[in-house]
Amino acid sequence: MKEILCFGDSNTYGYIPGHYEKAPARYPWGIRWTSLLNEKLGKEDYRVIEEGLCGRTTVFEDSFRAHRNGSEMLPAILETHQNVDLVILMLGTNDCKAVYGTTPEIIGRGIEKLIRQLREYAPESQLLLVSPIHLGEDVWKSEYDPEFSMESVDISKGLEAVYQRIADKEGIPFLAASSVAQPSKTYGRGKSCFICTGSISENKPGNIPIGNF
Repeated sequence: MKEILCFGDSNTYGYIPGHYEKAPARYPWGIRWTSLLNEKLGKEDYRVIEEGLCGRTTVFEDSFRAHRNGSEMLPAILETHQNVDLVILMLGTNDCKAVYGTTPEIIGRGIEKLIRQLREYAPESQLLLVSPIHLGEDVWKSEYDPEFSMESVDISKGLEAVYQRIADKEGIPFLAASSVAQPSKTYGRGKSCFICTGSISENKPGNIPIGNF
């Protein structure tokens, strides 16, 4: 059986937009893109490991929520799930928050650090780098998520080009989630539970044939 580790944020966790009380509400199995991917590939031959955490960043610390720095968590997670066949890395959305005052290029440096960690702690694993979906145009408004700003939306749109360059330089496969998924229309934050798993498992033109790794 081949194992796929999905390391990401609320998009990988399966967060239901607009539902966060004591704990974030989560879409059930069968709706989360990770579960759809597992079902598309076949549960007898593949195991998809979900390592998504709401608020996770590439390298930034969240002053209000602990353990959100992805680079601090990834080595331990890779040690826990040794010898996975493929790691799908999709982070960067939370890095766009106004408090971090960042740019697509700086977020890209965070991604590069995670790639170095992956090569150190999981040298035999293949890697798929995914740039996240764009933030919704109204994400910064008070009724949605004011942790983001108007500039955050533009920063999120700049991640695809930066990640593509990193993937080309590192010689790893790349997928732009924004090409197959859109922000939630019911919540301005710009979160989506889908990455159109059919596109990345059925080898359609322009997408990554995960089933062939």
